[in-house]
Amino acid sequence: MNSIRPLKKFGQNFLTDHNILNKIVDEISPQPDDNILEIGPGLGSLTEKLAQKGIAFSAVEIDRRVIDDLKNRFPLLNIIQKDFLELDLISLLRFENDKLRIVGNIPYNLTSSIIFKMIEDNQFIKDSVLMVQYEVAKRMTAKTGIKDYGILSVILSYFAEVKLEFKVSPNVFYPKPKVESAVVHLTFKEIRQSRNFQKVFISVVKASFGNRRKMLRNSLSNSIFAEINFSESGIDLSKRAEQLTLDEFLSLTEFVLKQKDWSANRRNHK
Repeated sequence: MNSIRPLKKFGQNFLTDHNILNKIVDEISPQPDDNILEIGPGLGSLTEKLAQKGIAFSAVEIDRRVIDDLKNRFPLLNIIQKDFLELDLISLLRFENDKLRIVGNIPYNLTSSIIFKMIEDNQFIKDSVLMVQYEVAKRMTAKTGIKDYGILSVILSYFAEVKLEFKVSPNVFYPKPKVESAVVHLTFKEIRQSRNFQKVFISVVKASFGNRRKMLRNSLSNSIFAEINFSESGIDLSKRAEQLTLDEFLSLTEFVLKQKDWSANRRNHK
C-alpha cells in the first residue's frame, strides 16, 4: 500500500508523523458512543490511530485505490466511497438527535467547500477537528478589525466556536506541502434562528465584504440588497465590513428580513 502515490487532483498530502497523529487523536478524544466520520482517510494513518481506540466509525474516501486495503485493515470501519461534498450526512445518523463528529486531514483546495457544507448541515454536527492550511486557520479564527477577519471569520463565529489548536510543519507530510498547516477544532452551536435567517445572514456577510476596502453602504448598494435603504438599520454605514462585529451583522440580517418588499421580490425571482 505504500506504493500508492498521492494524487494532486485529490489534494492528497499524506500525514506520516506519529506524534502529530497522536496529538490529533488526543484533541478528538473519541468516546465509545461518538458517531465519528473521517474525511479522506487515504493510507489510513489517522484511521489506524482511531481504530486503536476500539471504536466503530465511518470514513468517506473518493480514491478507490485505497478502499480495499482500508476495508481489510479496519473491519469495524464503515467505508463510504464517495465525495464528501456529495454525501448525505443525515444518512449517517443512528437515531433521533444523533450528531456527527467530523475529522480529517482534508484537501486544502476544498477547505472552504467542506466548511460551508458543514455549515449548511450544522444541525447534524457536534464538532469537527480538521487539518487545514495555516493561513486559512488564521482566517477561521480572526477577530474584528484585523487583516485576516473576513467572510469565513464572521460566518464561522455565528455557527461555531473555533479554536486553532496547534501549527503543523510541512515536514510531517508526504509529499511535503509548500505551506504550513494547523489543526482547528470547531464546536457547532445550537442555532435558534430559522434556516431562512441563516441563509440571509450568509448572504448579508458576503455582500458586506463584496468591496472589502469600501464603506458598507457602497458594498451593500452593489449587491443583491441594492433595493434596500439601510439608513435606518442602526448600523454605521461609513464603516468597512471588517470593522463590524458579529452582532452588527446579525442586526443587518434582521433589518433585511423586515423589508417585506425585498423578501417578496426574492421569492418572485427564485
